[in-house]
Formats: sequence, C-alpha cells, structure tokens
Amino acid sequence: MFHLVLYQPEIPPNTGNVIRLAANVGASLHLIEPLGFSMDEKSLRRAGLDYHRLAHVQLHDSLEAFQQAIRPPRILAFSTRAQRLYTEVCYRAGDALLFGAETRGLPDAVLQSFPEAHRLTLPMQPGNRSLNLSNAVAVVAYEAWRQQGFAPVGR
Repeated sequence: MFHLVLYQPEIPPNTGNVIRLAANVGASLHLIEPLGFSMDEKSLRRAGLDYHRLAHVQLHDSLEAFQQAIRPPRILAFSTRAQRLYTEVCYRAGDALLFGAETRGLPDAVLQSFPEAHRLTLPMQPGNRSLNLSNAVAVVAYEAWRQQGFAPVGR
C-alpha cells in the first residue's frame, strides 16, 4: 500500500487522527523526529482510540533514516508552496506521501530536494494559509487508495 510520512509533527491529536486513518486505509505511518509530543501522550491516544494496535507506526530519526530503512520507490511531498495538484498524479503502491509540520510545513531544503513533479498541493480558496494536517493527509490518502480501487490490504 502507501506510506504516510509526517515530518516532525507537533500536535498530538493530528497524529492520533492519522494513526486512525492509516489503520483504515491500510497504510503504514512513519513519523520523522523530533516530534512535538510524546508517543504516550493522552491526547494522542484518545484521537487514535484503539487503532494503535491496527496501525503500523514507525519512528525515524530523520528523513534520510526513513529513506534508508524503507526505500520507497517514490516520495511525493505535499506543500502549499507546490504548484501541481494532488489529483494530477497517478499514485502507485509503495509511494511515500510526505507532509510537513502543522505550523511550518516542509522546510524549503526538504521540499526542493524533490523533483517539481513530485511536489504537490491541495487547492484552497485564495488567501487561506493551509488545511489541518490530518485533513490534508486524509484527502490525499483516500485519493491514492481510490486510484488503487480501494483494494484491501492484508495485515
């Protein structure tokens, strides 16, 4: 399936929501450190409910450590600073879908390290800053899964 990757997430309930999402769409979740919270934080557990046992969640010291450990065939980076719409991509099994921290997104150096065709955005009304992180991840994850025919993933 897919790899959902949160780069230095800061808000526990967002990560808890993405844990629940990952379990429901059959994706792996990867968290790039440092995190803005502890993995045993109460609000993280509450948002993820009992999905922690159904989701495959891994911590990585850095984006480079994630790339070395997982070796995804392609990383797609999501940012409000990208030009290409998330709907203009044919998602493939094994893709890593990379999202930045809630308050700052992906650092420019990280974003620029990917080819322009791999930098994607979600449309918004003019003048708006960004979507909630867990909402943005959900929109993209469901589009990627839809393109795969909502195929079930064995656990």
